[in-house]
Amino acid sequence: MTQLSPYTEEREIDCNTSDNPHFESILNSRLMNNQLSRRQVLKTTSGAAAVFMAASLVGCGSDDNDNNSATTPPSTTPKPETPQRPETLSFKAVDKNKNDLITVPEGYEATVLYALGDPLHSSIAAWQDSSRESGASYTMRSGDCHDGMHFFGVGSNNKWQADQSARGLLVLNHEYINPNYLHATGATVVAGKRTVEDEVIKEFNAHGVSVVEVKKDEKTSQVSIVKDSVFNRRITATTEMEFGGPVKGTDLVKTRFSSNGSKTRGTHNNCGNGYTPWGTYLTCEENYIGYFARNAADDLKRTAKEIVALNRYGLKQGSGSRYQWETVTGSSQQDLFDRWNASVTADSAEQDYRNGPNTFGWIVEIDPFSTAAPRKRTALGRFAHEDCQVGPAIEGQPLTFYMGDDSRGEYIYKFVSKAVWSNVDINAGYSAGDKYLNEGTLYVAKFSDDGKGQWIELSYGKNGLTSSNTVYAFASQADVLTHARLAGDVLGATKMDRPEWCAVNPKNGEVYVTLTNNSDRGSKYPVDAMNPRQYNDTKDGKTSTGNNNGHIIRFKEANNRHDGTTFSWDIYLFGAQADAASNVNLSGLTDANDFSSPDGMWFDNRGVLWIQTDDGQYTDVTNCMMLAALPGQVGDGGVATAQALSNASGEQTTIKGKNASENSLKRFLVGPKECEITGIVMTPDCKAIFLNVQHPGEESKPDYSNPASFGSHWPATQTNAANTTSRPRSATVVVTRKDGGVIVG
Repeated sequence: MTQLSPYTEEREIDCNTSDNPHFESILNSRLMNNQLSRRQVLKTTSGAAAVFMAASLVGCGSDDNDNNSATTPPSTTPKPETPQRPETLSFKAVDKNKNDLITVPEGYEATVLYALGDPLHSSIAAWQDSSRESGASYTMRSGDCHDGMHFFGVGSNNKWQADQSARGLLVLNHEYINPNYLHATGATVVAGKRTVEDEVIKEFNAHGVSVVEVKKDEKTSQVSIVKDSVFNRRITATTEMEFGGPVKGTDLVKTRFSSNGSKTRGTHNNCGNGYTPWGTYLTCEENYIGYFARNAADDLKRTAKEIVALNRYGLKQGSGSRYQWETVTGSSQQDLFDRWNASVTADSAEQDYRNGPNTFGWIVEIDPFSTAAPRKRTALGRFAHEDCQVGPAIEGQPLTFYMGDDSRGEYIYKFVSKAVWSNVDINAGYSAGDKYLNEGTLYVAKFSDDGKGQWIELSYGKNGLTSSNTVYAFASQADVLTHARLAGDVLGATKMDRPEWCAVNPKNGEVYVTLTNNSDRGSKYPVDAMNPRQYNDTKDGKTSTGNNNGHIIRFKEANNRHDGTTFSWDIYLFGAQADAASNVNLSGLTDANDFSSPDGMWFDNRGVLWIQTDDGQYTDVTNCMMLAALPGQVGDGGVATAQALSNASGEQTTIKGKNASENSLKRFLVGPKECEITGIVMTPDCKAIFLNVQHPGEESKPDYSNPASFGSHWPATQTNAANTTSRPRSATVVVTRKDGGVIVG
């Protein structure tokens, strides 16, 4: 017997569960009868069970906007004022460290709120350190590898209320899994095949999204989960979903499951996120391609055009899958496993899963207040979506959504809706999504070294995106969207250093994008003003060359119109060690604010920017971290010279923002061992901030007979620093001030 290795780098290849009734359908039927009061039991064919209770709730679950007011419901108390942005960051910076716990500033406390395996209902048994829960039970337990999330305030009528802090729905992603800790003794693999069906069922269900009701004490700001809330639910890798937009119903997404291409099952590798002005959640399907396998001679059954597309997205013939889900055989639910083999195995696409990969890589809209099927919004393009952030929602103007494609040398995109925004659509659910997300224009960014840039339209019939194109013969707009990377290639989009999270400054509308790092910068991808550094960095005696520590680029749309086609840019912040050379540490970082590999990023409603790291380069010095920042604006710095070893001069001119100071950038938090800090949101009153600790202890290969071998023992160590036996778990954490006050207020 062998075990799956831990998946330590959830990155795309660089290439330029059961037949149970869904919780959604059960809940919908109860809502129709208005009698949410009894428990239901979900059973798989393996006999495992998960139990939940749906309590009565008037107005929840409808996809119709049939209330009298479509705007945010009025509160019975005076509308709270948004705290002002602080003039300076007054807290004492957290020191870099390698402790196995979350370290926060003096006067703050971090509380573990929702960890891997935690039940969403009191009738489900608590998670045990032996990790032997059934696969089916994870339809109502926390999934693994917590990532992007958002807080939706709940008003007195059980609808979204944007200014509500005391009660809300926390919606969060479960990006992937660590089989070494998810199962009692790791995943079972015999002769290259998965032989324990329930383990794979658990893995299906440990992916996806959680919707969790939380409440906050108004005096102490302490937050807790409402365990038996009717809102609590899981969306998993098997949840039925609908397609929306131009790709729906086309040959590109027809499968054995949906011969007319109207629907699919599941979402997975959900990394960053976004939310809409009407009150729904956007989850981003990132590194999905590695979940599929292709047979060694599959190219012989494909057209030349198909081969180009498959290779561009990293699924070459003979590719193996990450978790080998397709190797399960002899199951009464065999179709759940067969779908992960993307080979041609039948006479037509309606009879196999050759198009399986095309059903992932989208932005997925989830309405936390509805139990209708989530929608995959195909108009926003298919690639390794890291994040999706909306620009300002202005009456009478289109909505704009910014997105990054997280792989080395990939692009930055934006989508502009055809419909113009109207506040009447607040709380309109999926009907608003149909209005704003199914029709519009997708653009890709092309930067110039002089600090300017343009958005180029990805529309069939324009800019060379035609059937006569020699790179790829586009047949329709659906083809352009499904193969957006190829369209970006044709348009000459700028190859960036792994575009990840996006953030929009609420004070001036400027857009920030984290460019996490790129070990190929200067070798495979030449340096340029937008990606200017190639330098050496040594860790544990090994020297790496490239953009080792990453940076954050930002841009300002011309005339402050987010639907425009031109912009100006600079580099807000360069990641670096404090003691690096000045042409590497271009932002003047010190021991109070140096960092590496920016990833998660989010503006709170005051305009404070929160930056999180997913790093493997500076981890010989410190665990991953989160910083608070008070940024300026595009153009507040000037021209600078960066180290670029591959250039003949050894230099590259760039445009940078004003140097950071310890008043404007400071380390707020350091996480436990071998983790990523990710996912970030705050209650509207700015008194509770939520974040996720992903994959603590991920780098270790555990000896289950010797728990001391685990790379981390967090979250148990958060309350017992001496713990040396508990297995590590990803978890959601809430940080509050001990006096109940405003975070960094």
